[in-house]
Amino acid sequence: MDLFDDSKVQWTRYLGDERFDYPIDYSGAVLSCREGGHIDLLYRWAPNAYCHFHRHVAETTSTVLSGELHVIDFVPGEAGAKRVRKAGDYAYKEPGDIHMEHGGPSGALVLFNLYAPDGHLAELLGPNLEVMRSTRIVDLVPV
Repeated sequence: MDLFDDSKVQWTRYLGDERFDYPIDYSGAVLSCREGGHIDLLYRWAPNAYCHFHRHVAETTSTVLSGELHVIDFVPGEAGAKRVRKAGDYAYKEPGDIHMEHGGPSGALVLFNLYAPDGHLAELLGPNLEVMRSTRIVDLVPV
């Protein structure tokens, strides 16, 4: 599969609504789902647009393929550190990582490889860390 050829990828688009005070516009695609809780996802961000505030509950590796991914880490009681990840940047995170991401001036395209033996991937969070929705493998890949 050519990850740079949009015509070959089946995207699901996510937009914000009146509950959010920041612009949300990103899309995701399932590339592969394998036994034991392994799933590969491709996400793209519109220029300067965010994804939902979230916590990863699966082991997560990511590789920025193009553009810039701006990441704001959240640690309760501390000012969040901001990182700019550019094309070629690879990262690994243990479960529990809380953050906000947004595309740079030209957006971002990022490959995610998650390991979720219990099937739980992420939790979308509200401003007080309340869980608004949980995402599981079965939500993305129906059985």
